[in-house]
This record gives sequence, structure tokens and C-alpha cells, in this order.
Amino acid sequence: MPGVPPVSASDRGAWFIAGLPRSATDCCRPATGEREVRSTPANKTNLVSGDPRRSEPPGAARPERIVVLTGRNTACRALVTVIETVAPCHVTHDLDDAIRQDAIAGLVVDTTPERYEARRRLKALSRRFGGRVPFVVLVHDGSDAFLRAAEAAGAAACLPSFDDPRAIVATLLGFIDPGATIAKRIVQREVARTGVLFANLFDTAREGRVDIAAIETSLDQLLNALLEGGLIHWLDTVWRHDHITFQHCLLVAGLAAHFAQQLGMSTPDRQRLTRAALLHDIGKARIPAAILNKPGRLTPEESDVMRTHAPIGHDLLAASGCRDAITLQVVRHHHEMLDGTGYPDGLSGAAIADPIRLLTICDIYAALIERRSYKPPLPSAEAMRILAGMTGKLDMRLVEAFGRAVSRSANAAPAAA
Repeated sequence: MPGVPPVSASDRGAWFIAGLPRSATDCCRPATGEREVRSTPANKTNLVSGDPRRSEPPGAARPERIVVLTGRNTACRALVTVIETVAPCHVTHDLDDAIRQDAIAGLVVDTTPERYEARRRLKALSRRFGGRVPFVVLVHDGSDAFLRAAEAAGAAACLPSFDDPRAIVATLLGFIDPGATIAKRIVQREVARTGVLFANLFDTAREGRVDIAAIETSLDQLLNALLEGGLIHWLDTVWRHDHITFQHCLLVAGLAAHFAQQLGMSTPDRQRLTRAALLHDIGKARIPAAILNKPGRLTPEESDVMRTHAPIGHDLLAASGCRDAITLQVVRHHHEMLDGTGYPDGLSGAAIADPIRLLTICDIYAALIERRSYKPPLPSAEAMRILAGMTGKLDMRLVEAFGRAVSRSANAAPAAA
């Protein structure tokens, strides 16, 4: 889906945004009643990774948290909701609390209508964060005097307090990470969160139990990330994960959620299929690490052990209280083939339900486009040619529909960038 468009003075109607050249704004002063664009000094724009003046040492993890300083209890709820989709968020009404915060990526300062208090807050924030952490000021008083005060305090941008929350967050992200969009940040945050969740699931699965409830709470967020960022952003982000099994499960989950959406499935059905995709290889938690992480092809004996992951995963979920028939069927049968040559039960034809057929296609495609120690990743077109050549093993109607879904996501990628 399309991401948030780049912020521009004409589109956003910002009162000022740092880094816009003065020559572009001073030569065409707005008429009375129009919103004015101003620039701040250029030294406010170098808040990017690699800047020699950034506060954290080289190699340090980039701060992620965004602080919202506000005096309004309810008016900022929509803004905080948007921020929490892209970064951890700390909301405070206390100026001293805001000043005490360390390792933050940016601030949103929701100024009070009272001018003296608003300026006092700006000066305090300037002393604490000026030149190191970008902050966006939400303005109730749009007078020239106040805008000059905000500019002098080092505000990266000054925006009307009634502005669209997504536009406010997009503006702040532009200073925190110039290449970021809300869509990309939503995907990055969700992949990281789901990766942690999956790591915890694997750890407990090795002990013989799976926290089904933890999966349930993650499904809506994962589906929303796919809708916001699109499949291409999801795949690009997941490929950076350094654990092959986690990477594979996240890839399959993204592919399955996207395919289900393109097929027009209902939200409950998309959730069920995504749950099954996340858990389809959970049985690998009980496979010996020497086999699971072997940097090369498995021997026939090792392959026999690896194939037990499907029934192990089914039994593990059933023992942990999973009652969803689709999840249990997919976990046990996602390696079955229509011609009966699959495993573990050699099912064929009508005995293989549609959700299993669908997820098997996603599973094979993900394995083909992944990089492994014993093979390079295949381009999408080549992976689709292999799937199309598996006549008799895969449901060709679904293979064709899957190809169309992947193609549509590739064509939509530039709009989401």
C-alpha cells in the first residue's frame, strides 16, 4: 500500500521546517491568512547517522524512543497511537521528566496556549537537546514572535496543533531518519517485535510448550504492518534477520498474509492463516541444532530426522492447548503433495485442504528466494517458474493466483517506498 508521501512545504502547509532554503520561502511571502513556511539554520538538519556531531559513539545502537511532552490528556491520543506503530513512545506532562530522558530519537512538544510557559519549555529543551535530538513543536499560537522563538530554540519544525497525526509523525521521522516513511518504520518495528516473539516461542517450545496466547495478540499488528508497508518492505526487512528458521517463518507469514488479502479472505480467515504460517515450523525447535543449523545439505538420515518436525510441531501445539483445526492441519501437513509424495502421512488429492495447499505454496516460494549456505537466493520470476513446473504436486489454480499476488506487490513497491 502507498506510504506517506514526502513532506513538502506546499503539500504540508508547515509553519516552518528546518532545512528548506530561505530563498525558496522569503521571495514569496504568503498572503494574510495563509500558512507561512520558514527555514531554520542549516546546522539543524544534520541529525543523521554518521554526522560527526551526533551524541552517541560510533557503532552505538541508534535510539528509537520518541518522547511526547504535552499538557493535554486526550487531544494527543491519536498522535501517540501513530507514534507507537513506528517506535516506542514515552508520554509525559512534566517538563523535568522530558529533560531527564536519555537515548531518545526525537520529541514532539505540544506547547501550551500560554506563551510564557511555552517559551520556557522551549528554552529548557534547547539547553538539554539542542542540535542533537530533533524536536517538532505543535503550535497553538502562530504569531511571528512565537515562531521566531521556536526557531531560535532549535525546533526542527513548527506545525499547527490540529495537524494530521500521521503528517506530524512523518515530519519528525524525516529528521530522525531522512530515508524513512511511516510505512517502512511500521514494518521494521513489527518484524523486530515478531522476531522477539518467535525467539521466545522457540525457547519455550524446546521445553515442550508453546504460548498460544502470545501469538493471538500479535496477529492484528502483523496484518496491519503488511497492509501499511506492503509485501516488498516486509520481505526486505525480514531478509536482514540473522536466524534462518526465524527468517523463514516470518517470510512465510508475510507471504501468507499478503496472499490471503489478495484472495479477498475475511479478517478472521487471514488471522487463522497467518497464525498457521508463523507456527508451521515450530516443530524445528525440537530438532537437534547440529542438523537444524548444518551449513550444507543433509544426509538421508539427517533428512529423516528433519522431516519429523511436522508431526512434532502438531503434537506440541495440541499439547499446548491449540484448538484451531487449520493451524494444526497446516503444521502437520504443509509438506504434503497432491500426488501423495509428500510427508508425513502421504496425503493426496482432496485429503489436502485448501489452507494447506495455499501455505505449502508460500513455504516453497520462501525457501526458493532465501539465501542458504548451500545455495544462492533465486529471483522471484525463477521461483515462480519452479512452482509452475510442479504440476500434479501443487494446486495450479492457487499457484497462478499466488503469482498474480506477488506480481502486484512488486508493481506497488515504488509507491510504498
